[in-house]
Amino acid sequence: MLGWALTFLVIALIAAVLGFGGIAGTAIEIAKIIFFVAIILFLVSAVVGLLRGRSGPVP
Repeated sequence: MLGWALTFLVIALIAAVLGFGGIAGTAIEIAKIIFFVAIILFLVSAVVGLLRGRSGPVP
């Protein structure tokens, strides 16, 4: 998911350099949304991992 966010960020930077303001603004908003969704999913995954605990090796 972070790869998608970086992709949209690069698209936004290229569009900004070429003068396409609308496309750059839209791409940067999409990149921000995907980035925050990825961070939230990571935090949920980390909390679930901590709550489940680590299971020891099976004898």
